[in-house]
Amino acid sequence: MLDELRRIVAAELETLDGVVALRKDGLNVAPYLYRKGDPLSDLVLTPRFPLAQTVDLLLDAYPEAHLGVVAFGCDERALKELANWNQVDLDHVKIIGVPCTEEQAAECRCGEPYPSTIVVGETVAGVEDRVLADFLAAHTREERLAFWREQFAKCIKCYGCRDICPLCFCNTCALEQDHWVGRGRVSPPFPTYHLIKAMHTAGSGKCTQCGECERVCPAHIPLTLLYALLRRDVKELFGYETGAEVTETPPVFRFKAAEV
Repeated sequence: MLDELRRIVAAELETLDGVVALRKDGLNVAPYLYRKGDPLSDLVLTPRFPLAQTVDLLLDAYPEAHLGVVAFGCDERALKELANWNQVDLDHVKIIGVPCTEEQAAECRCGEPYPSTIVVGETVAGVEDRVLADFLAAHTREERLAFWREQFAKCIKCYGCRDICPLCFCNTCALEQDHWVGRGRVSPPFPTYHLIKAMHTAGSGKCTQCGECERVCPAHIPLTLLYALLRRDVKELFGYETGAEVTETPPVFRFKAAEV
């Protein structure tokens, strides 16, 4: 599969200005912009890393460029959502789609572990999020509040969840403003830090179910559960699914100032 993907990327580089993918350099793996003529033997698919923001940054610097990106399902959803927020022009992006493995789908509890079009590999079935179902079935409202209070108390305010999120693109972050999240407080005052991020996620429909926030959290806070709850509510209340359509209007834009 990897050899075939490298051949496809080489063919795409005949017409594209570059292809964003993961590159292994010794023991390190990081996003890389492959150009025509570059050796592709070091192109890899693991460990996972969200590439949508890398594409966004490159197109900000070179808006006329036409780029490819090796994308899993959550990468494609992130790019579609960035397009809905006018952050990325998808006319300048070619999705080189690859599906997740069964193991990756199970790890993320992903219901759609593949992009809309794949160039190599076979799609696997989506996975039901039993963690969300079990949490809702086993906890009362009061128990849920106590659960999240305990989880958020472990936070060391490292900003890892924000920094890794492919849909956090604000130039000024509310989580760094003293009147919301004061400096020198670890853990941050309950529940300001996490609820501000949750509010931005819920009101904006910004969660692609990539699971990176939980993977990078050094305190092992179950953030994917929190955002699964938000995705459920946004879908039920607004009929909105992150990255499902390029022309969707995010929920936060559906209200006039006088209605808020």
